[in-house]
Amino acid sequence: MIYSIKTKKKSEEIKRSVEESAKAFGFGLLHSYAFKEILQEKGYPIEKEITVFELCNPAGAQQVLTQMAGVSVYLPCRLSVYEAEGETVLATIDIETLLQNTEIDSKLRQEMKILFQTLKDLMEKLRK
Repeated sequence: MIYSIKTKKKSEEIKRSVEESAKAFGFGLLHSYAFKEILQEKGYPIEKEITVFELCNPAGAQQVLTQMAGVSVYLPCRLSVYEAEGETVLATIDIETLLQNTEIDSKLRQEMKILFQTLKDLMEKLRK
């Protein structure tokens, strides 16, 4: 249930460009979480630098939430950036897989697919 892509670009370079790139795709950056720092402060250190960005596409969110409030558990869209095996990984929730297991009308399903495709397009731009 995770969609991910890899790149040779360093994670720091990608993280610096998330907010600006997201705007070009209709997303705004709501917040980001640097898990290594957060967990260190709480006394549970981890080695990996993992940053999760919360992104919102207001128009898409309005359409989806108006039709099915339960979808709110998957919002805002999250984009995770971390390094593994010498590459940077960009990952998010695989909305298409979730849709296969959810009873929703065809119009909402299509709107969510478009929103997910836009998020994947953003990830591709960040990767290049």
